[in-house]
Amino acid sequence: MAPPSKYSPEFKAEAVQIALRSSKTISETARELDLNPETLRGWVKKHENRNEPSAGAPLTLDERARLKEAERLVRELEMENAFLKKAAAYFAKDSR
Repeated sequence: MAPPSKYSPEFKAEAVQIALRSSKTISETARELDLNPETLRGWVKKHENRNEPSAGAPLTLDERARLKEAERLVRELEMENAFLKKAAAYFAKDSR
């Protein structure tokens, strides 16, 4: 079993906020707070993992519409790209 933390949850949360808002590196921020840089880096990583939406979360209607439009655009661009490759090959063969 892990020993109890010597840092309060409030201190950890404040340190993470300072690290995220600061233009300094995590190592510099950790030094200023008298912390091990890897400790602060771990706290920041946990915070980011907690605040990211899960990969299995259902999409909203707006997100679905944007995804469908993006997929349509990708298909269209792939078809145009394939056509241009064929045209380039045709003209390259014709110019020899």
